[in-house]
Amino acid sequence: MLIDAHSHLDKYEEELESALKQINEHRIFTISTSMDLPSYQRNLKIADMCDLVLPTFGIHPWNASEYVGRLEGLRWAINQSPMIGEIGLDHHFVTDVSQYPVQTKVLEFFLAAASQQGKIVNLHTKGAEKEVLDLLRRYNIQRAIIHWYSGPLDVLQAMIEQGLYFTVGVEVFYSSHIQNIAQALPSERLLTETDNPGGQKWLKGTRATPLLIRDVVQKLAELRKTTDQAMIETVESNFTRLIHDDPWLLDIRNRVFG
Repeated sequence: MLIDAHSHLDKYEEELESALKQINEHRIFTISTSMDLPSYQRNLKIADMCDLVLPTFGIHPWNASEYVGRLEGLRWAINQSPMIGEIGLDHHFVTDVSQYPVQTKVLEFFLAAASQQGKIVNLHTKGAEKEVLDLLRRYNIQRAIIHWYSGPLDVLQAMIEQGLYFTVGVEVFYSSHIQNIAQALPSERLLTETDNPGGQKWLKGTRATPLLIRDVVQKLAELRKTTDQAMIETVESNFTRLIHDDPWLLDIRNRVFG
């Protein structure tokens, strides 16, 4: 089974029906992460339409200032969500340094909840990779997906030693740095993603469909000198290992991967 471990299905509009058709026909298990409450509520409705979609709740660092003053009101969504994301820090695209403490406060709120509840987190780390790693250690987060890692290789190695998992996505087609990361990752920590529909649009100006994940797999297989099928099997094995014995994901594990 193909695994898209970081997507935003809520951002599909008129293309949603065809996107879900592709997901079903090609068996693409898709984690649809949320950036705020409205996106989570839409992802919940989308998941009702497709058994291969896992909706997860988070507040993206870009939206931290909107929610920092009402974090307690988010607990119902955190308690409901079987995995937490998209959360994190962004010190690259966000250039207003006054927002960094706000981002940290929101992230710590989510990490404390994830630690207490034993949930996997799906993380944005752009420009703040070391800071995110330090917080994961502080909150004793044992299982995390690092989305679209593009930071320094020394922090990457420290994250690997921490036992984290990493998605590789569409930038692997264009960036030698991402290609180096894709080759450096241990096979057992590797996951795939699309960041659909916006990832490809940000890079090349075109909105992508769920089948983009096949192209990511093909490029990874080429870089790591293996076959597409072997790469698919590796990523599926990694994901099922990550969620093994997770009570929050028992239904998904039995229904989709059982």
